[in-house]
Amino acid sequence: MGSREDGGHGSVVVLRPGNVSALRPAEQMFDEMLAGWAGQQSSRLLASRTIQTRESQVRRFADFCASSPWEWGAADVEEWTSELLSGTRPLTPSTIRAYQNSVALFCAYLIDGRYGWADQCMELFGTHPVQVCHEWNTVIHVADHEARPAVRPLTRGEVQALFDHADDHVDFARTSKRKGWLTLFRDATLFKVIHGYGLRRREAAMLDLHDFTRNPKALEFGRYGVCNVRWGKASRGSQPRRRAVLTVFDWTRPVVEEYVEEVLPRFGLADPAVLWPTERQGRIRLAHIDDRFADWRDQLALDRVLHPHCLRHSYVTHLIEDGFDPLFVQQQVGHRWGSTTALYTGVSGDYRNRVLRNALDNAFTSPPDDGSEQP
Repeated sequence: MGSREDGGHGSVVVLRPGNVSALRPAEQMFDEMLAGWAGQQSSRLLASRTIQTRESQVRRFADFCASSPWEWGAADVEEWTSELLSGTRPLTPSTIRAYQNSVALFCAYLIDGRYGWADQCMELFGTHPVQVCHEWNTVIHVADHEARPAVRPLTRGEVQALFDHADDHVDFARTSKRKGWLTLFRDATLFKVIHGYGLRRREAAMLDLHDFTRNPKALEFGRYGVCNVRWGKASRGSQPRRRAVLTVFDWTRPVVEEYVEEVLPRFGLADPAVLWPTERQGRIRLAHIDDRFADWRDQLALDRVLHPHCLRHSYVTHLIEDGFDPLFVQQQVGHRWGSTTALYTGVSGDYRNRVLRNALDNAFTSPPDDGSEQP
């Protein structure tokens, strides 16, 4: 294989017909294209996780087409989308849009004349890549909220039932001296922290012990007055956003305190800072969080569409019902727009009726007569 031309990240590899030694030049070219695209995205400071996810999605599309990028056509996108929508577990519109967007971005990179891929493909293969994703064969974003209607906040009773069920598992395993009670205790505490601070799964999974600090205005929470989130959801092309989530529930401190002081040391960690370790000294996986939640959800006969993120929705809903200012709630969960927080909120009918009743009473109740004459 020839050397890479000067030009920085994303420049084309010199792969000419006369000096190609690879046994599979098409596969080699595809790999070099992806490597160049990764370099281009890295130079924009995109997160490595984003780059890897996009590459995986493009490779999935290539596997479906069973062809190289310079052979793709618009019809391939349409057939692929139909495939993603079929099966026992069809993908959601937002997920399909993300897949299509990755393919569109990759094709846009390939046809950009500054990188020279089209010329190289014409010389080697007699054809060149084109943009295969267009406005008439891709998902458009027309709705602010695309989640399934059945995905909702848990009621207060459901949240309490979930926590009680988790504690029952811990107590049974601990008293019967069964193996695994430490991980059960860890998972039970993790779900309480997700709900107690309105966290996303990854935000919670990446917490370290030192991410909890004191709040000088709420000393009753001790060292657990603030949860400093370092891995908040990033905007496109930016680094993870940080935020400080203030403790608001009085039960939070004893729950975290008991876990940190009595359970966490039993893992015997080489790195004592990790808050949710595994028995193999790693960090808890997002898939494990999903699986554990699903197990306990199903055992309680809750709706099967509910997932850990619903605890975050519950946090927003319960704070609004308890009278917290919507702007405060928005800042707590790290939303840029109040409309996003509003979409998370699923207040109960009883709460809305109380608000309505109070408003009607204030509007239609006559003020007391103080004896003074009205002008």
